[in-house]
Amino acid sequence: MTQVETTVHYYNNGYEDEYMLQEDEWDRDLLLDPAWEKQQRKTFTAWCNSHLRKAGTQIENIEEDFRNGLKLMLLLEVISGERLPKPDRGKMRFHKIANVNKALDYITSKGVKLVSIGAEEIVDGNVKMTLGMIWTIILRFAIQDISVEETSAKEGLLLWCQRKTAPYRNVNVQNFHVSWKDGLAFCALIHRHRPDLIDYSKLNKDDAVGNLNLALEIAEKHLDIPKMLDAEDIVSGTRPDEKAIMTYVSCYYHAFAGAQKAETAANRICKILGVNQENEKLMEEYERLASELLEWIRRTTPWLENRTAENTMAAMQRKLEDFRDYRRKHKPPKVQEKCQLEINFNTLQTKLRISNRPAFMPSEGKMVSDIASAWQGLEQAEKGYEEWLLTEIRRLERLDHLAEKFRQKATTHEDWAQGKEQILTRKDYESASLTQVRALLRKHEAFESDLAAHQDRVEQIAAIAQELNELDYHAAAGINERCQKICDQWDQLGTLTQKRREALERTEKLLETIDQLFLEFAKRAAPFNNWMEGAMEDLQDMFIVHTVDEIQVKKLVPQRDGLLQEELARQHANERLRRQFAAQANLIGPWIQTRMEEIGHSSVEMSGTLEDQMTQLKQFEHIIINYKPNIDKLEGDHQLIQESLIFDNKHTNYTMEHIRVGWELLLTTIARTINEIETQILTRDAKGISQQQMNEFRSSFNHFDRDVKGKLRRDDFKACLISLGHVGSDKQKKKGGMEADDFRACLISMGYALGEAEFARIMTLVDPNGVGVVSFQSFIDFMTRETADTDTAEQVIASFRILAADKPYILVEELRRELPPEQAEYCIMRMPPYTGPGKVPGALDYTSFSTALYGESDL
Repeated sequence: MTQVETTVHYYNNGYEDEYMLQEDEWDRDLLLDPAWEKQQRKTFTAWCNSHLRKAGTQIENIEEDFRNGLKLMLLLEVISGERLPKPDRGKMRFHKIANVNKALDYITSKGVKLVSIGAEEIVDGNVKMTLGMIWTIILRFAIQDISVEETSAKEGLLLWCQRKTAPYRNVNVQNFHVSWKDGLAFCALIHRHRPDLIDYSKLNKDDAVGNLNLALEIAEKHLDIPKMLDAEDIVSGTRPDEKAIMTYVSCYYHAFAGAQKAETAANRICKILGVNQENEKLMEEYERLASELLEWIRRTTPWLENRTAENTMAAMQRKLEDFRDYRRKHKPPKVQEKCQLEINFNTLQTKLRISNRPAFMPSEGKMVSDIASAWQGLEQAEKGYEEWLLTEIRRLERLDHLAEKFRQKATTHEDWAQGKEQILTRKDYESASLTQVRALLRKHEAFESDLAAHQDRVEQIAAIAQELNELDYHAAAGINERCQKICDQWDQLGTLTQKRREALERTEKLLETIDQLFLEFAKRAAPFNNWMEGAMEDLQDMFIVHTVDEIQVKKLVPQRDGLLQEELARQHANERLRRQFAAQANLIGPWIQTRMEEIGHSSVEMSGTLEDQMTQLKQFEHIIINYKPNIDKLEGDHQLIQESLIFDNKHTNYTMEHIRVGWELLLTTIARTINEIETQILTRDAKGISQQQMNEFRSSFNHFDRDVKGKLRRDDFKACLISLGHVGSDKQKKKGGMEADDFRACLISMGYALGEAEFARIMTLVDPNGVGVVSFQSFIDFMTRETADTDTAEQVIASFRILAADKPYILVEELRRELPPEQAEYCIMRMPPYTGPGKVPGALDYTSFSTALYGESDL
């Protein structure tokens, strides 16, 4: 309780009153004004009677009725609720002085130092001394304990008035005199707490007397505040008496104390519900984003897992282009969403821990681990999909090459075989001479040699067709049909060739017999026959066909040379693409690795304030984001390489997939690191951790982070706790820690070690998934968990009990009256019906609701 000193001195029939800490000095000229005395007499008398009537009495004349000390002692008993010493009942002067002294001694016992106020002056009826004494009592018991936002007494009461009247027009409370002359401030106070009693909008600033009388009458009738002021005296004077105004206004404060208490309770509830509503919005947002991301993964994964090959190179190239769009356009935003989802989840859990709320448990299948698992499946399918695409493109390239080779060889063979059946089925030998038949035989032998030479080509055609079938060529049916025709024709040619040879040989034998018959004739006609035979041989040369083929080969050689030159140029272009890609990849890969290492070192080695660390990380992030065009350019070069069907690159060990994975990991890592600092700032600000403490936490964590990976193994975490002074449970250590030096001394003197049971309990808090390592954020959360000044379910229940007027339940109309609409409806929708003793229709159970907010029960 703040000590109050009151000093009263006499100067020229007046006095100077120095009262209470933070009080302004009074205007001495005003204190001598008779109007001042009149206002105080009326106000103080009414104030005393407002309390004395509770004891069934009152005073009429303030300086006369307190002279014997009896009513003065009674007044002090009523306003303090304490018993004073038994009064003297005699009527002699010394009896009266004794009673007044008992009253003054009690006032002094409450921390009020009375100077120059003696019992004799009160017994003698000195009005100014009596008024000074009553003011001291008012100040001590009606004003001193008023406190608003760490201000007290006069300033606290003034601040309360300013807060309550701030929204009202024509009201500007700056003091306890002229600010109240027009009566609007009194009306505003009444309207703020009881709008049903007064219509503020109809008040006229110029009607000061009317406004004052209205406030005085309503306060007396409805608020049980007696008329302590006179409207005409306040308006007519230059400045109303400050003590009188303060005394009267203090009655308003105490009259509305219940409403003030309810308002405080409502504000606490609104603040707590606001935290809950914000957290619920974050939970709903997490659920929505998680559902959308999982749905996208669910739709995309089957597409990546689909290995149904297309029939043509063009169709597979379109699939490859779709995959490029997925990698460049569709997946990167989802990578950011996944990262942001994890960040939001961590931030939400930090806020819940800070506000003493239970941890957030997402719907089944929407945990961060579920999303990570689904994402891993997506990336696995994605990796296999790209490999399958490239394999299929290679296969189709091979198929196209084989199909073209088949067509070329088939066409060449078909051109050669064209007309061969007609030649073999001709019966030109029937009318031929022996020489002609023999010539036909020699010609047929040449054809048989040619036919035998084409055997290898037909076998090649069949082998190519078989390979196309084995590689599942889409037009295999046509290939098979054509191949079958060639084979059938080949068999037919073989059959016809054999038949023609047999026919020619029979004819030759027949003609030889006939020739014997004409031998003699032939000898005689030998010169003529020789001439005829020579002419016949010249005209029927059987090597004309081979000469034509040789001419055709000479034509094909330059064509093939041109194709080889084109292929050489293509390979040179491919090599340029390989080198161009490799030159960039060999720069980008190490750049990404260097940035990753810098972030890793910075998260471990950062010094300075968290804000400084945040600034440094933001600079890192800016550098990384500005590097994105280099990744895009490399993607463009990679597309050219794929379009050119280049599948290897000896100039670099980096593939586009390596670069993509590294880039996505870099973006995710910087975002997560920034979020860690953000949550540390959030934790620090919410739990009042000093920068020195945060630096000590970081220093100890880094010392035991032997691998410099930002995580502590189980044993290292235990050693870290001991180094910081965490030696036992909450029962042993209220704040969760002590200064490291003090604890080390404690360890030495007591030989205390962190018990396994206690440490196992701690590990369940910092490593709920049982991974076996502790992150710095989990470490910070644990070290600050027990030092937080957070609201509790009991505080919320107590606040609801105030709104419910001490009932164990609350009604809908009470919620709507005391809380803003949004918070009221929030409670109405979630509060279960009250089923306890004394229940009434519509009663709601605020106790179950409050405990459920903190996870101590289920709604």
